[in-house]
Amino acid sequence: MSVDEAHDGHSFGPNPSPRIVMMGLRRGGKSSICQVMFHNMQPLDTLYIESTTAPTTSVFSSFIDFAVMELPGQINFTEAMIDAERIFSSCGALIYVIDSQDEYINSLANLHSIILHAVNANPNINIEVFIHKVDGLSEDFRLDAQRDITQRVTDELLDDGLVNVSISFHLTSIFDHSIYEAFSRVVQKLIPQLATLENLLNVLCQHSGIEKAFLFDIGSKIFVATDSSPMDIPTYEICTDFIDITVDMNNIYAVDRRPKPVTRNDANTNNGTVNIANQLESIPQGRPIGSTSRLSNGVILYLQQMVKGLALVCLMRKESMPKIALVEYNIEFFRDALEQLWLIG
Repeated sequence: MSVDEAHDGHSFGPNPSPRIVMMGLRRGGKSSICQVMFHNMQPLDTLYIESTTAPTTSVFSSFIDFAVMELPGQINFTEAMIDAERIFSSCGALIYVIDSQDEYINSLANLHSIILHAVNANPNINIEVFIHKVDGLSEDFRLDAQRDITQRVTDELLDDGLVNVSISFHLTSIFDHSIYEAFSRVVQKLIPQLATLENLLNVLCQHSGIEKAFLFDIGSKIFVATDSSPMDIPTYEICTDFIDITVDMNNIYAVDRRPKPVTRNDANTNNGTVNIANQLESIPQGRPIGSTSRLSNGVILYLQQMVKGLALVCLMRKESMPKIALVEYNIEFFRDALEQLWLIG
């Protein structure tokens, strides 16, 4: 199958969803990322994944609908059957995965060639470089690799006169939360309503005594927005773990179950396309999931399901609990605003 055939196989409807193209050399970790992020595969199980030999696409439904197209590492843009214009013209972001545990000189040369084709086809495309598999490196080696790769890529782009390319670099691993944070940053750039969402969260925090608030997609644990207060990785990890615990507890006590979501094993994979439903296995009909928990340091975790599989996850001090009725009242206003924003968008 050619790349163009896989592209034509998308079931996007009249208005195409924002599309993410994932590329990189063989065994770089592209398939593992997709399987962990969108198919709930355990990281250790990705050791048995075979290399991608044909373009595959996962269509994901969330606050925005987007598709992730994974291209095999042997793609060569000098071949007549590869149409860079069709691949990148409607693409919102290009993710290039580099294996940080391997010699990456060939990867950088390949990345440079791809950037030239991508920017020529779509000057507004976001280039996202995942410096991957950093779990096997020490902290110093991670930072050294990031500095080296960043310097080499930017120098080559400057030599070609490309000074306005939107390019970001992320340290990632499927064995921790770094891949979720990096993917979240990529998806946020594709959300036109991001500034409005962040402003709504700022207003909610200001009037409710909330110290930090995230708007998560429950299934993928991608956060589509957060308020403007500083974010640290431990806080993000606690929130994602809280989502998992809440969903697991909900599944245990749920009575009315929705149909099982589509997975890679039972999906219609015509033309390399897999339609991915929200990853929640069951939600009681008519009753959104929600949970409150108090941590040992006194911080309160509060989760409430919103629209389209989104969940609001907040961190509050224990002093806010006597005012929980006010907090929930404000959250209902936030929910209404979110629903209107989603309908308009």
